[in-house]
Amino acid sequence: QVFGDSQGNIVHLFERDCSAQRRHQKVMEEAPAPGLSSEIRYALANMAVKAAAAVGYRNAGTVEFIADASGRLSADRIYFMEMNTRLQVEHPVTEMITGMDLVEQQIRIARGERLAFTQDDLVINGHAIELRVNAEDTLNDFLPSTGTLTKYLRPTGEGVRVDDGYEEGMDIPVYYDPMIAKLIVHGRDRTEAIQKMKAAIRDYRIEGVA
Repeated sequence: QVFGDSQGNIVHLFERDCSAQRRHQKVMEEAPAPGLSSEIRYALANMAVKAAAAVGYRNAGTVEFIADASGRLSADRIYFMEMNTRLQVEHPVTEMITGMDLVEQQIRIARGERLAFTQDDLVINGHAIELRVNAEDTLNDFLPSTGTLTKYLRPTGEGVRVDDGYEEGMDIPVYYDPMIAKLIVHGRDRTEAIQKMKAAIRDYRIEGVA
């Protein structure tokens, strides 16, 4: 995750691991990336910032890399794939580990404001995981499931966040992506984040669609 302002300042907000995908669509994201050494993290972040600086980038953006993990993971086996010139669905995990509101920062940059923080101000705090909650029929090749949300109860608790646009009684239509919500948790470390995610999944109540 990078940010660049109109004054030429560019920072990174660390990495996210988006390896868990189905049909080239991300289904789980987490930060920081598990198993990534500080040396590789620095190398990736440095490449991302250099790429953004080379084009005078001004906005929120995500520089994506793909890793050859068939052997030992190293910086010279990680390759640039593309840059998404926007915030992405998984940006909340970065917000959780940095304490930064990325939507607010993007708006401030669009207004011509200078970044209110420097790279030295940014540190990784704990671990965050995001799951996409999709209206899909797992017994029918994960095809989208439509209908009325007859019951919709969100999980709550410390370090649990739900980003959604639905309420109980609303319809899941055929016109859009089947994602109902993003379920995000934050813990002191990855083990605690996984435990919180399991509890949050148990507490989620969705009826009326698969």
